[in-house]
Amino acid sequence: MRSKVHIKSHPLHPMLVGFPIAFIFGSLVADVLGQQLHWPGLWTTGAYLSVAAVATGLLAAVPGLIDYFFVVPPDSSASKRATWHMLVNGTALVLFALGWFFRDGRSLEPGWGTVGLEAAGVGLVTFGGWLGGVLVYRNQIGVDHRYAGAGKWSEQTLEETPERRIAVCGVDELKEGQMKLLHVRGRRIVLGRTSKGYVAFDDRCTHRGGSLADGALVCDTVQCPWHGSQFDVRSGKVEAGPAEKAIATYRVEESGGQVWITLPVTNGG
Repeated sequence: MRSKVHIKSHPLHPMLVGFPIAFIFGSLVADVLGQQLHWPGLWTTGAYLSVAAVATGLLAAVPGLIDYFFVVPPDSSASKRATWHMLVNGTALVLFALGWFFRDGRSLEPGWGTVGLEAAGVGLVTFGGWLGGVLVYRNQIGVDHRYAGAGKWSEQTLEETPERRIAVCGVDELKEGQMKLLHVRGRRIVLGRTSKGYVAFDDRCTHRGGSLADGALVCDTVQCPWHGSQFDVRSGKVEAGPAEKAIATYRVEESGGQVWITLPVTNGG
């Protein structure tokens, strides 16, 4: 799914993370060598690099947090992985900040507590980087991979209304094979157009929670981009695994030049 914070579809978060990673590793190396070689210039460099690591890490975290809350599909394997990614990297920054308590106040010489905390931080950020790679290459978070004829990524949040029947777009907005993601009363609903007209179904793949709006719509079948599960967009039934449970579908009508979907009755009314 395309990142919310991007420059011409290039996500900003991975552009920024290279800086804190470089500073984190550089700080540990400079501190260890400075301590072993009794070289004040090196450990002073390590001290300043640790400050730069924390500062740039916090900066890189901003677009990452935005994507965490607004891009990563909720209740999915990617959501759990992204949570660990955030906690692990955040802990690494905290460890580097705590390392300052073990430095000499005047010379900035690192104590063994500084080196130990920085070493632990390097280990954590390495694991965090691996998690980030899985999020990109397996869960395709931040990847804008529109297939031929799919059009640009489209997403819309509809205003709150007590009505069950809601107008979601004009009849000519989507072409055959195109989809858009709708946020309706806390639901993520995919609106798509096939050769037989418009369809609407839940955005969540029942296997691992992948976003179906980010997948491919061919004829009356949508394919999840994560593991290839396929669903009939009219009945919701599974056409191909590994998913085993059907997805929910919604009633769709075209009238007055608008496309309307009808939400199911809930306990709230």
